Amino acid sequence: MRHSSSEVQVRPGIEADIEALVDIYNHYILTTPITFDTVTFTPDGRIDWLRSHSEDGPHRLLVAQDVPSARILGYATSSPFRPKAAYSTSVEVSVYCSRHARGRGVGTLLYEALFEALAGEDVHRAYAGVAQPNEASVRLHTRFGFRHVGTYAEVGRKFGQYWDVAWYEKALPGARESTETRQA
Repeated sequence: MRHSSSEVQVRPGIEADIEALVDIYNHYILTTPITFDTVTFTPDGRIDWLRSHSEDGPHRLLVAQDVPSARILGYATSSPFRPKAAYSTSVEVSVYCSRHARGRGVGTLLYEALFEALAGEDVHRAYAGVAQPNEASVRLHTRFGFRHVGTYAEVGRKFGQYWDVAWYEKALPGARESTETRQA
């Protein structure tokens, strides 16, 4: 599965991308409350995370790569929403863009590819937690059909202050009805 604009290609993430992915994420750890991680990662410390996403199935890692320079511009993931079995048809999604790529449509391109990939999977709902304030992320999620379902007030503390997280939900087409549901 590959998506592209004239200058940006979206493809599954591979191990060779790990340094660029860590650099992008570490920027958010060090400078923003967008992620509640507080300690930066090394490539070795993040490789298991990368390997937990596959090229098929509900848990994906897609990267946006600048075609002329081969630079990684951002990534999108769908990950398990919660570890219990009944949550298996729900995913948590996120997008992180390089500080050099923000405002260029990279997040939109990544989410288009991610939701297209998930359309054929047994996934019923996608959820996104957005630390507040983050108007750009709220606009992105709203544009993709997410609706606000609630806010956890002051749920995380970073940089000496408490932050709210607004939760967004999106119904996904194509989830298979289980035998258990049909028999109920």
